Amino acid sequence: MINRKASVLAIAASVGGANLASAQDRQTAQAAAMQPAAQGAAATVDAFHRALASGNVSGALAYLSEDAIVFESGGIERGKKEYAAHHAAADAEFAKAVPSRTVRRSGQASGDFGWILTEGRTTGSFKGKHVDRVTTETMLLRRTGTTWRIVHVHWSSASSKS
Repeated sequence: MINRKASVLAIAASVGGANLASAQDRQTAQAAAMQPAAQGAAATVDAFHRALASGNVSGALAYLSEDAIVFESGGIERGKKEYAAHHAAADAEFAKAVPSRTVRRSGQASGDFGWILTEGRTTGSFKGKHVDRVTTETMLLRRTGTTWRIVHVHWSSASSKS
């Protein structure tokens, strides 16, 4: 079996090269930043988000590996079962209520590992409160055969300045 920690560290070390955007040629860089090999991984990330936004928690969980690690708001959930028991339903409730849009995305894949980096904006209302957040997301994925599964999620956000 592949040493998971070493694989995640190798991917994380490579992520710095995945963000190719420059102020002068952002659109061209964005197109180049998503390697064709990463398209399957990106499709899995998109399907995960569609399931959450539709309130389909079990559908979203199907895209996570059993050993997935989720970092969110300074906390950590170790494994799909722990995420399902703690924050998955709340994440789905929030995603269903507050629309998000992708501002920039890049991704790469090497062998059976891929990573998708997404910058976004989430605006709307949740439980009577206005929401306007700038978001970042890192997802690391592992491929088994033709199926990509999410092995790590790191979500971060900050209040929008505009």
